Amino acid sequence: MSQEITIRPATLDDGRAIAEIYNHYVLDTTATFDLTPKSPQDRAAWIAKRGDDHPVLVAEVDGKVVAWGALSPWSDRLGWQHTVEISVYVEMPWRSRGIGRKLMDELMAHAKRVGHHAVMSRIVSENEASIRLATHMGFEEVGRLREVGRKFERWLDVVMLEKII
Repeated sequence: MSQEITIRPATLDDGRAIAEIYNHYVLDTTATFDLTPKSPQDRAAWIAKRGDDHPVLVAEVDGKVVAWGALSPWSDRLGWQHTVEISVYVEMPWRSRGIGRKLMDELMAHAKRVGHHAVMSRIVSENEASIRLATHMGFEEVGRLREVGRKFERWLDVVMLEKII
């Protein structure tokens, strides 16, 4: 890819771009089990609530946000505080160009810096590209949840992946 990819922390002003990228996945794919699109205001409020342990990062190309990723708490119970879930969403025209991998690298490095120990990923079983990427990055399949999500009138399985850092 000849264009420079910049990874940076998300700001409240990124709410619109994050919502636009995410809403494609909400409306047109099984990559998320969300069924309701998010507003820019919702995404800005979501960013505002996050701390250093659970950042949202964006990837920019030529000043345009083309992807975002986040580390989220795995559970609100204190014993889970060192376990996080990783999520990455890339705008469709920018998929398969290394942006998702770069965001994951940055998020994993951040997770290690702030003292997280386990990073989890839940990926719908039919999303083979994301499962391949996670596996390539050292995640291991630790389970499969059968028919736990329903979208587009279909029951969907989820593959659970984990990486100890």
